[in-house]
Amino acid sequence: MQYLTPIDIVYLWVDGHDPTWRSKRASAWDTLSDESRDAAGLHGNVEGRFRDNDELRHNLRALDLHFPDHGHVYIVTDSQRPPWLKPSTRLSVIDHRDLIPASALPTFDSANIESYIHRIPNLSERYFYLNDDVFFGAPVKVEDWFWNGGVYAAWSSDPEVTPGPLDRDSGSMENASRLSQQWLEHSEKSAAPDTCADQRIWPRLAAYEHTPLTFAHAPRPMLRSLLYSLETLAPELFSQVRSTLFRRWDTPTIVSDFVIRWALAHGVAKIRDYTQLHIATGDVDLPSQLDRLSSIYGAIEFFCVNDTTDDAPTHDARLKLVRAALHALLPERSQFENTQHAFEPAFSN
Repeated sequence: MQYLTPIDIVYLWVDGHDPTWRSKRASAWDTLSDESRDAAGLHGNVEGRFRDNDELRHNLRALDLHFPDHGHVYIVTDSQRPPWLKPSTRLSVIDHRDLIPASALPTFDSANIESYIHRIPNLSERYFYLNDDVFFGAPVKVEDWFWNGGVYAAWSSDPEVTPGPLDRDSGSMENASRLSQQWLEHSEKSAAPDTCADQRIWPRLAAYEHTPLTFAHAPRPMLRSLLYSLETLAPELFSQVRSTLFRRWDTPTIVSDFVIRWALAHGVAKIRDYTQLHIATGDVDLPSQLDRLSSIYGAIEFFCVNDTTDDAPTHDARLKLVRAALHALLPERSQFENTQHAFEPAFSN
């Protein structure tokens, strides 16, 4: 089925094996004060956060298979390009320098980077934002992700977030929930009504009722005009998240929480139940999780293969197992792959 308005796709991607990039990352870490290093978020500077285990290659295969009528694909990265990626009129590689002010670079915090992606020139009004470890797992029905004037979102199955201030020992999504609650309960009361790019007026909330859950690691359906509007409405949140060099516990994501909660509160988003699966590569039952994925693939709307092996070496058996499982599910090249760089099921030692 063809859609009148193409829905673009935006990925964040990094190749943590690249020696030049690794040197840049190490130098940036060395410049941090003791306080800034101490404030680094949980798993904020581990290998698993930056490792390329061929997720993007297989993600594009899943995109071709399950959403062939997608719009333009944008890969946002830091002076890198996958060696297997071939030129295409349907794909652009966007360098951080094209989106983020030079004075704010480099940054190694995805929460910082994702706050700029709606500024990509010519990006469609409706777009999907994905990390490269979040995959479509079944044919995409646009009406399951976007509705007339809004988007859908999904809760995770994680425990409820305990109320209170941001917590050093909590995960990013838990602290993101707390930050959103603080802003929506307090700042919204004094905020002036804001006009979105499509000229809708967003009134202040009379009251805000917080749901103490985190959002699933899912494809994020987004409205570009809404992101521009929220930049104006909550400039302090955008300024804060754009100040980081590495992820900090006190500066969590806003795109993957605040933006969605604000949209829910103002009737621009609705919660939907999706068939989904979250896989953690560091779990002891990883083989059974991958078996589960294989058994339901094609009938599951999305899945995430979260690299939680942290500082494991590149040749770790768990990483090889994930690569082999993804290749078994998605063996056919996408339109974006060249033939000169064939898939290798495992890295050499």
